[in-house]
Amino acid sequence: MMIIDTHCHLNDERLAPEADAIAEGLLSHGIESAICVGYDMPSSEEAVRLAEKHKNIYAAIGIHPHDAVTADYDAYERLATLSSSKKVVAIGEIGLDYHYDLSPRAIQKGALSEQIELADTLGLPIALHIREAYEDARRILFENRRYLNNGVLLHCYSGSAEYVRIFGELDAYFAFGGAITFNNAKHNIEALKAVPRDRLLLETDCPYMTPVPYRGKTNRPEYICYVAKKAAEVLGADVTEIENITAENAKRLFVRMK
Repeated sequence: MMIIDTHCHLNDERLAPEADAIAEGLLSHGIESAICVGYDMPSSEEAVRLAEKHKNIYAAIGIHPHDAVTADYDAYERLATLSSSKKVVAIGEIGLDYHYDLSPRAIQKGALSEQIELADTLGLPIALHIREAYEDARRILFENRRYLNNGVLLHCYSGSAEYVRIFGELDAYFAFGGAITFNNAKHNIEALKAVPRDRLLLETDCPYMTPVPYRGKTNRPEYICYVAKKAAEVLGADVTEIENITAENAKRLFVRMK
């Protein structure tokens, strides 16, 4: 089994010109597949287009908290239509971002709750972007627990080890990327150690969060090998073991990938 990049943005303007070539080259880098994640309507449309074109690309679709002001009935109807593609494996990335506050917090909270319910209606897991908003996210998730029937993923997890245990009550999955390779990664490393092995996923979030030794450059799916290597080092495991465990976990959570 090869590694799976559970969160990338081949639909980002920095990678879009190379998206087809990147997709076609994944296997040569030991990557079985990658999930291209939408963050607004145009990027969700493009994620689905790429997934339909390439066998080893899947899509997640949703409205990011930055763009929560665009979330309305028509947007949810379009997401529902896009989800009819068997290559769509999740609703995401959705969530809360209090670092930038590009949409008012009340609107972010409403869009998150609405998309959680939408995901349940569509029978899909949710992929969450949570930044500096873990307590509000906790409250919203537990209030909407009845809709969490298809899986929860905290992408690019930046919360504490204690929140790992709290979200673990929801059987959540946690994805780690390049941040665990940074020199100031103590907080991330502690959280990584707290995650049960059967709930661990790996990602690049490319073109963002480039791991060492390429930090400062545009991130790419093939750099996920550095994330896997660091995770294995932290967990005292063989790299191949971590690759296999996280790939199995991805297929368990994203059932359409099987």
